[in-house]
Amino acid sequence: MTKFQEILSSSKEEMKNTNSIALSGMFIAISVVLSLFKIDLAPTIQISFASLPIAAGGMLFGPMVGAAIGIISDILGYIVHPSGFYFPGFTLNAMLIGIIFGFIFYNRKLSLRLVIITSIAVTVIINWGLTTLWLSIMYKNAFFVLLGARIIKNIILFPIDTSLLFGVLKLVKKIEFFRNKSVK
Repeated sequence: MTKFQEILSSSKEEMKNTNSIALSGMFIAISVVLSLFKIDLAPTIQISFASLPIAAGGMLFGPMVGAAIGIISDILGYIVHPSGFYFPGFTLNAMLIGIIFGFIFYNRKLSLRLVIITSIAVTVIINWGLTTLWLSIMYKNAFFVLLGARIIKNIILFPIDTSLLFGVLKLVKKIEFFRNKSVK
């Protein structure tokens, strides 16, 4: 069995664990609450920290559970506080965040270097790529017109986002330590 298959299989088993389900529910609730406190800078630019619990859930329970946390968080966040029409591309983004952090950090040692590299990948692929694509489709604006402002926003926020992410993931690693101790 390859490492990829092992991670998927182990994450699938997490979906059957009551403790994992309960903690996933807490991550979903935290993400939904954080989505209520987003800051709109422009119609196509906002600051939100709702993805932090999704990344943490992916790290703690793997890509399958991380994907589920992302999907459920995004849909519930929209139901609780709809802004505009529902667009499934943003649900895909949330799911991908759970998957990416699940594959990279599940059952692995946490390091600032790896958090920075992963944050760069998420910023480029999801924030600059997919989110800009979804916004260009939604608002019928040219992709590259939207991209410029989004790049500036993400570069300015990158140190803050990465620092918060590293802090949250370190805290979640402590939860994982205590969770594993209580099971044995």
